[in-house]
Amino acid sequence: MLAWLLIALLAPVIAPYSPTAQKVTNRLKPPSAQHWFGTDELGRDVFSRVLHGARVSLPVALAVVVMTGTVGILLGALAGYLGGLTDEIVMRVADAVLAFPSLILAIAITAALGPGLLNAALAIALVLWPEYARLVRSQVIALREMEFVNAATALGASRWRNLFVHILPNALPLMLVKVSLDMGNAILLAASLSFVGLGAVPPTPEWGAMVAAGRHKFFEWWIATFPGLAIFTIVVGFNFLGDGLRDLLDPRLRRVVS
Repeated sequence: MLAWLLIALLAPVIAPYSPTAQKVTNRLKPPSAQHWFGTDELGRDVFSRVLHGARVSLPVALAVVVMTGTVGILLGALAGYLGGLTDEIVMRVADAVLAFPSLILAIAITAALGPGLLNAALAIALVLWPEYARLVRSQVIALREMEFVNAATALGASRWRNLFVHILPNALPLMLVKVSLDMGNAILLAASLSFVGLGAVPPTPEWGAMVAAGRHKFFEWWIATFPGLAIFTIVVGFNFLGDGLRDLLDPRLRRVVS
């Protein structure tokens, strides 16, 4: 993940060509010393486009988890702590969203809003927030009856201080694991929306759109293969990062070396 972060930051420096520069005489060239990942149907350097694609996918995924986490954590915390009608309304809305397949609902929302990365990020956030809300709600319900919360109440802490100072900070470690896992999920969903033409607008070098451009070119395998491998490595990296954070933040899951 550190390698991909560095690539995203330094892509303009390390990319040998412009990701949008077209040269028709170089179209559909296989990987070579001049073009490490070959060229696409417009003569653009695939290697440069893959590198710059990290500057698209990572910010989109970060925007998604920030929006999703903010809305989901806040609504889930209020539902779990206040209970009653608030809990019922939030959970029924979450159930309604979860009743639809994530990708299909994201496609429908993006189609209604119009193609574009911003609309795609908003659609993905609207699809994923119920998972955060349900997870935070269960954590808050379990924590609000703990002794340290009762002690804080006995010392005069208000309900809101208990929620935001004593309960939510103890639920955040689990949220960090969820965020790291959802970064990969957000990249997959954003790539899927771009693949069907609802995400990045050409000539933006987005990995899903690059895979879509090469899906019918069987003999020009490099056009879809390298952006596909980029998606694969970054999603696997975020999954491993989430597993590592889970083991680090939950003492019950740590291995005891004797």
